[in-house]
Amino acid sequence: MQPFRTLTALAAPLPMINVDTDMIIPKLFLRTIKRTGLGKNLFDEMRRTPEGKEIPGFVLNREPYKKAKILVTGENFGCGSSREHAPWALLDFGILCIIAPSFADIFYNNCFKNGILPVALPQKDVDALMTEAENARQITVDLESQTVSTAGGKICKFEIDGFRRHCLLNGLDDIGLTLEKSDALASYEDKNKREKSWLWKGRA
Repeated sequence: MQPFRTLTALAAPLPMINVDTDMIIPKLFLRTIKRTGLGKNLFDEMRRTPEGKEIPGFVLNREPYKKAKILVTGENFGCGSSREHAPWALLDFGILCIIAPSFADIFYNNCFKNGILPVALPQKDVDALMTEAENARQITVDLESQTVSTAGGKICKFEIDGFRRHCLLNGLDDIGLTLEKSDALASYEDKNKREKSWLWKGRA
């Protein structure tokens, strides 16, 4: 997982509330267990007609938002089923940060596990950032200082749980966290082999 520290990028405006995980990645595309390749199907039913043609009016089909790395959206983002494919699809498209007034709990947790920073801000701040996004202006998200800032000088403070912040800053998913303890795990195994050798008979 890539560390997240500071991101200055174009933000795409998606002024919708209650965007659920089936809207983010429809169930048709959940047959894979790979984290890659889902970006092309992100928001598929909003991005394409039933015949597969792009809908020009959808924000992520328009320039310059095709390369957006930040999404500014409405409250209760990521509600619905708990599918982890939703953050996979966002990340594969290139979205590294989502700014909204609120998130569904499971989606919020899954974002951190996949290297995406979900930032919850008061509605008035989200509205101001939505205007920045609609005018195709870049936004800076700084996880170390826990701020979102605009080129015009507006600064919004947010708070992230210390453990989650540590994991994102250092690019640690569940596997990475375990590997941080590899020396302690190896030491425990060595001690266990000495003290309870019968448990290890026949094992490599």
